[in-house]
Amino acid sequence: MTPSRPYVLRAFYDWLLDNDLTPHLLVNAEVPHTEVPRQYVNDGQIVLNISPTAVVGLHMDNEAVSFSARFGGQPLQVYIPMAAVVAIQARENGAGTFFPPEPAYEEWLEAASREEDAPSVAPSAKTDESPVPKKGRPNLKVIK
Repeated sequence: MTPSRPYVLRAFYDWLLDNDLTPHLLVNAEVPHTEVPRQYVNDGQIVLNISPTAVVGLHMDNEAVSFSARFGGQPLQVYIPMAAVVAIQARENGAGTFFPPEPAYEEWLEAASREEDAPSVAPSAKTDESPVPKKGRPNLKVIK
């Protein structure tokens, strides 16, 4: 079965917005391929406001969450593999959910760790049929 995390994440995001709450994403910034503003990472984690007023071009698919935002006045393209998403909660009252570990993401994390340790010319061990994030990131452009 495919991981449930992306489906539950999108549902909670919509539910929080429908209730006029501000969705915040808790991210494990140490997961490979995660691109977040490192200066705001604390103990390996970062909390990101993903409300429509805080980000531009929010995209949540089965592999990752991506968007553009400004941090300290500087634009940044953020890319978060689904394996790095820890929780989604409302800023106002904490409503939301933490995501439990899922075997597919654990396997992806092991493979990604091996890829980081291997020489850059080594072929990827993943197949195209994998329901979890693939190495790299989609073609994204920074919106100013």
